[in-house]
Amino acid sequence: MQATPEGGRKGRRTVALIAGAAVLGVVAGTCAGYLVQADREPTALPPLSQPSLAQAKGAGPEPLSAAQDRKVKVDGDLRKLLLKKPGGARKGLVEEGEDGWMDLGEYAETYKSPAGAFRNLAADNEFRRAAVTDWREGSTYSVEIRLVQFRQEEKGAEAADEASDGYYYAQPSDDYDTESWPIPGTGDGMAYVHPKPDTSYGVSLYSAEAHAWRGDIEMQVWIYDTKPIPKAKVLDLAKRQMEQL
Repeated sequence: MQATPEGGRKGRRTVALIAGAAVLGVVAGTCAGYLVQADREPTALPPLSQPSLAQAKGAGPEPLSAAQDRKVKVDGDLRKLLLKKPGGARKGLVEEGEDGWMDLGEYAETYKSPAGAFRNLAADNEFRRAAVTDWREGSTYSVEIRLVQFRQEEKGAEAADEASDGYYYAQPSDDYDTESWPIPGTGDGMAYVHPKPDTSYGVSLYSAEAHAWRGDIEMQVWIYDTKPIPKAKVLDLAKRQMEQL
């Protein structure tokens, strides 16, 4: 269900075309403004002497607190933005990363082609860091949540591109079984439930996932169980996690 490293490049051309169209739109609007102004009669300039303006009293608006300033929040300890494990939850069956962090190599290993993913994440996608949490409830229900942060210094859309890949691979065009819903409050964030279980491990393993992004951070939610996963489960987790960002 996870994207191949090549998939990480999908959407870049579309983003570039949209950005180009926006720039052309601004230029066209500016040119039209000059043409309109050229046809108008010149207006007299106001006198140079103007009444002095009273200086506003006070020290000005208070700076944002660390809690209100999103830049401060997302540049801090990314692990603190992950959802807390529910009471009574146990460690996941397969713990990712170390002490809540995944380095580039560990994150690349989550792709179907780790070597290609490593190259793309290091170069094109400007991978910065990834925080992860996972837990298990009962004997079979397990959750993993990743927050992946990008530098976005060159192209500026890596988190959005990665989320877009998540949407594409979560529900390919020839997959008519997977159900999907928008995640409230996220713009284009999507949640997916796969009703057909994976039986390649000797058991029927059902799965659900969610992908969204905000700023330079992409969110991934993965849920697995041996029985069908309700829509409400994945939507609730995804919505609450995005509210942390």
